[in-house]
Amino acid sequence: MLEQLFPNIISLFPAITKALKETLIMVSISGTFATLLGIPCGIILVITRPGHIWPHKIFNSALSKFINVLRSIPFVILIAAIPWLVRAIAGTTIGVKGAIVPLVISCFPFVSRQVELALLKIDAGVIEAYLAMGFDSLGIVTNVLLKEGFGGIIQAVTVSLVSLVGFSAIAGSVGGGGLGDFAIRYGYNMFKNDVMVVTIIIILALVFSIQWIGDFFYKKTIHK
Repeated sequence: MLEQLFPNIISLFPAITKALKETLIMVSISGTFATLLGIPCGIILVITRPGHIWPHKIFNSALSKFINVLRSIPFVILIAAIPWLVRAIAGTTIGVKGAIVPLVISCFPFVSRQVELALLKIDAGVIEAYLAMGFDSLGIVTNVLLKEGFGGIIQAVTVSLVSLVGFSAIAGSVGGGGLGDFAIRYGYNMFKNDVMVVTIIIILALVFSIQWIGDFFYKKTIHK
């Protein structure tokens, strides 16, 4: 039955396994770096707002505009626009290594904005109470923003990882490897519809898995 529905999948199983592995590598590595860059940027966007614990209007405005510019660039255009930067950092513009740099650049601004939104939901009265107890700016960040907003940060990272799965597929379509490359090379170009269907199923399973894991840790955090 399966052979009739997906006649090309068995012969292409090693290729689709390799493509899935490449996608997981791209998403995990770029997601890690995007998170490491995005969370601090999100925190800085919050604490440098007027009226917050470390107000700096000019710096906040400059950082906010920089993030908005990066978010506004479509991922396909970004890949085509920065081959010199990708080559300087990764040493190549193709394959998994060549895809990671643009993936990080496109994702970390999204993480920053999501983290900013999560931290802005924290009650200002809680921050004022800690300030009244003598906590400095670093103490507010570690004891209030990160602790109170940890659940929101988990949600921000989860949404960003889901977006990265889609970005990685786009990267694959322009030579970045992974499931996107597999779908274009063996499915679209060779008119094998079963390959396209199976690739979509795998991508959906990957997205649902990431969302489930993120929701699981979010519920654990809220419960605590």
